[in-house]
Amino acid sequence: MANENILVVDDEADILELVRYNLAKEGYSVTCAPTGEEALAAANEHTPNVVVLDLMLPGIDGLEVCRQLKRRNETETVPIIMLSAKGEEADIVSGLELGADDYVTKPFSPRILVARVKAALRRMASGPGSDMDVVRVHELMIDPRRHVVELSGKRLDLTPTEFRVLHFLARHPGWVFTRYQIVDAVKGENYPVTDRSVDVQIVGLRKKLGFAEEYIETVRGVGYRFKE
Repeated sequence: MANENILVVDDEADILELVRYNLAKEGYSVTCAPTGEEALAAANEHTPNVVVLDLMLPGIDGLEVCRQLKRRNETETVPIIMLSAKGEEADIVSGLELGADDYVTKPFSPRILVARVKAALRRMASGPGSDMDVVRVHELMIDPRRHVVELSGKRLDLTPTEFRVLHFLARHPGWVFTRYQIVDAVKGENYPVTDRSVDVQIVGLRKKLGFAEEYIETVRGVGYRFKE
């Protein structure tokens, strides 16, 4: 049985109970908080392993909770999965840029949410790894030391930027990244390029990946993620 503690924050009692029940069924210890203030107090008292955070909260909203958790040394590395209504794309982007790791839209499947929690825990357990480690995911092999990408054993001819974008996404399967986060990761912060330039790189990558193009998923209104 799992013994990780999951902090669930939502002001809707039925959703709070739904999430609590499904996580507890998997063996997790679950702490529930109906407000942002209570969530911060709970995280301060006992550092959670993952936070499932609703954005629309009375008082301190989810974005502010995310911001404060990422500022604290004790909780800055704790994965945060945001819950949001589909229409709140701007809030989702803001949350991801504040450091949230993933998001699930409402209405949601409890099974999918539990799977996202498990994935976040696996990523934390495995650690970030080295930027120079060989990445093997699906049929892809990415070797940053040799700057080589192979798909089912066949080498692909990628531009330097395409390589960096693919390497960055493939190192974090399942994570959602905004276009600006991708730019910062592959070019360094404050690189003078528009976020739409990322779309051009993605189009080029997908063409060269052929049947594997489906591994790079578009998250509408937010950005991209590599299929887990």
